[in-house]
Parts: sequence; C-alpha cells; structure tokens
Amino acid sequence: MDENNVLREKIDALSKQNKILEQKLNAALDGTGLCLWEQHIPTGNLTMFNMEWGSLLGYTIDELAAHVNSWKGNLHPDDREWVIANFEDHVSGKTDSYDVTHRMVHKDGTVSWVSDRGRVIEFGDKGEPIRIMGTHVDITKEKRYELELAKLAHRDPLTDLLNRKALIEAFNSQREQTACGALMFIDLDDFKSNNDRYGHKFGDSLLIKIAEILQLQVPDSKAIARMGGDEFVLLFESNDRTLLSEIADRILSAFGLNVLVENKSINIGMSIGISLFTVQSFAEICEQADHAMYEVKRQGKNSYLFHQ
Repeated sequence: MDENNVLREKIDALSKQNKILEQKLNAALDGTGLCLWEQHIPTGNLTMFNMEWGSLLGYTIDELAAHVNSWKGNLHPDDREWVIANFEDHVSGKTDSYDVTHRMVHKDGTVSWVSDRGRVIEFGDKGEPIRIMGTHVDITKEKRYELELAKLAHRDPLTDLLNRKALIEAFNSQREQTACGALMFIDLDDFKSNNDRYGHKFGDSLLIKIAEILQLQVPDSKAIARMGGDEFVLLFESNDRTLLSEIADRILSAFGLNVLVENKSINIGMSIGISLFTVQSFAEICEQADHAMYEVKRQGKNSYLFHQ
C-alpha cells in the first residue's frame, strides 16, 4: 500500500471520527435550545456548529448572512448599544469573558430572550484576537415566567393596576427624586349594595371597568393602584391644589355619567380624600387621605376633600 493510500485512509478515518463527534454533540444539544457558535474576528464571519445560522430567528441562510453584522442588526433596539459594547469590551481585552442576557428580534417581529456567553480562544502573533467561541441559549420561556412572577408580585390580579407593595415602591422612588407630592384615596360609594344586588362577578367587572376609566382619565398620575376591595389610590408628583382639584373633578365627572357594566347601566359615586406630603411616611399619608375620604362620606359622599 503506497503512502497516498495510507494518508487517504487516515483522512477518511478522521473524517468518520469527526462526523461521529458532531452527531454526538448534536444529540446532546438537541432540544436544549443551546447552540455553539464561533466568530472569526478579523472577517466577522460566524459559524454555528449544531444548527443552521439564522434558524433561531426564523431566517434561512440565504436571507441572513452568517456574519457578526447580521447578529448586530437583529439585536433588540433597546439592547443593541450595551450588548455590542459588552462584546467589544471582551474582544478588546477589557473583560475576561462576554456574558449577557438580552433580546433579539425574529423575522416575524416577535421578540425572544437569549443568554449569550463567549471567550476569545485564539490570538495572533501580535496578541490580536482571532477567534471567539461561545454558546447562545434561548431562554424566552424562562424569562416570560420570570416576568410573570414579577408582575404578580407588583400587580393587582383583577385590575392589573399596581398593588400596595408596588405603590409603596413608587412612593419611595418619588421621594428620592422630589420632596413633595400628593396622594388621592378613592373609595366607591355603595359598592357593597351593587355587589349584593348583582353578585360578585358583576362586582369584579365593575372594579375592572373603574380601573380602565381611571387610567384613561388620569394619565398624569405617577401611579394608580388598587389597595384591595373597592379602594383605589393615585400618586402625583405635584402638590398643586388647583391642579389636583381639577383632576378630582374630572374623575367625579367621568363617573357621574352612568357606566355600562355587563349590560347594566349604573351610577358610580366616589368619595375622594387628598393628602399633600413633604416629609411624611407612606403610612402617615395614607392615614391622612383616608381620614379626608371618610369626612366626605360623613358629609354626603360623591365629592372630594383635602386633608386639613
């Protein structure tokens, strides 16, 4: 057997071994959502080892060139600048690795979350980076679950308004930025009688409707929250009594007209207490607004008062 035949057999054997290794790699990674990538830094060309380039975003190889610029172009606009900066910081040697979680835009316009990691694995004679290799993992399902949990922790499940915890956070955040503001405490008049008359399902529909109208009528509110039951709270950055009076009048007027809920036309009355604050705590502000609201109830309901 001549040397050429021996060499060909060795090449064939290595090719078979390489193919088997690729099959094992693909089998191990199949269904994990993880893909291996490599970039030739001088040219920007990308190689995907266990799936076709572009398939993660719904493209064919003919539609999306396997190049770093294609990757950059499909980064979410809100993430593009800082993700590229992180990548270039590692390539330039400023960081030990590239490790980010960010969003990418699919061909159909949908957005996915991915976890990207990479490290330069080859340098040139002058120390310049030649190749970087890493992993790309689709974590959209996990991220959506995480966001849903965060939403549940900060949102009222019925109306999707902020809950008490989120309102306190908004209050504290506002206090860090400005020393003043106002809190408007709203309690529905005769909600229990409507609830008893039409049932709890109707009561829930009514609360949802009220939340929708409040968001529509008071876009200038810093935060709108449902504290529980039929109590709503609005947070404002302004403590201008004239402006706040106009807002309270706007709310009362919006609900002064009959509101259609589950094909039933009803009139919704509201008692509103308003407290202006500077250095008081959240608990103190709520108590003051609550007292003003109960004074409205005592005087005949469906109006507003400032805490004195």
